[in-house]
Amino acid sequence: MMKRFAVLLYGIVSYAIAFAFLLYFIGFTGNLFVPKGVEGDLGIPFWQAILTNVLLVVLFSVQHSVMARPWFKQWWTKFIPNPIERSTYLLFTVLALVPFFYFWQPLGGTVWAIENSFVSGAMMALFALGWVILFISTFLINHFDLFGLRQVWMYFRGEPYTHLKFGTPLFYKWVRHPLYFGFILAFWSTPVMTISRFALAALFTLYILRAILWEEKDLVAHFGETYRRYAEKVPMILPTFSNKKPVGTAYETVIKRD
Repeated sequence: MMKRFAVLLYGIVSYAIAFAFLLYFIGFTGNLFVPKGVEGDLGIPFWQAILTNVLLVVLFSVQHSVMARPWFKQWWTKFIPNPIERSTYLLFTVLALVPFFYFWQPLGGTVWAIENSFVSGAMMALFALGWVILFISTFLINHFDLFGLRQVWMYFRGEPYTHLKFGTPLFYKWVRHPLYFGFILAFWSTPVMTISRFALAALFTLYILRAILWEEKDLVAHFGETYRRYAEKVPMILPTFSNKKPVGTAYETVIKRD
């Protein structure tokens, strides 16, 4: 019983830390309520600042994608118990974000600045909408499974882990990766696009587009023809709102949770 309680506590603490860092990431991206945001004056040579930021995003990208691959999890769970695999993945994501937040180099300068108050307000609303879409998407694919709580809770109760049933709720009828769409919308929606914000948006958008291809490959390998037919009906990242019902069902992060 003590082992089960320890696993449950580990999962809860991991969830709390990861969720706190996600909130901090929102503040960091929008320069809101955090001691250091993405924007600021250039403090070191421009080439050095760009190189530093690229390396920070690469570090995060390698951790976040490699540890999510099935082959890595198959090897990793020889050392890490299955019930805490997802929770441990989240903690490693946090470890990759710590240097990202601390060492990110502001680049100064402005790409665009919208002076019209209505358009400016609309851009801020889109920024908020992106994060709302992201959070709703986590619940559509089971927020608690995505963040490792379902796994540790089932272990605590002595129940074997069961994979989630497939479905295409709400956003998944219009786009295969609404969570990623929310990220991209939030990254690019700002009335004042500084060079720092532009660099962050561009680097993470490139990573997301690359990560989706890896994930799609895993999804096709896992679901076969079902996912192929789903992909034929529903766009990958830019939503459409047709009345055509998708053939087959899928969730965007099932492979990561297996």
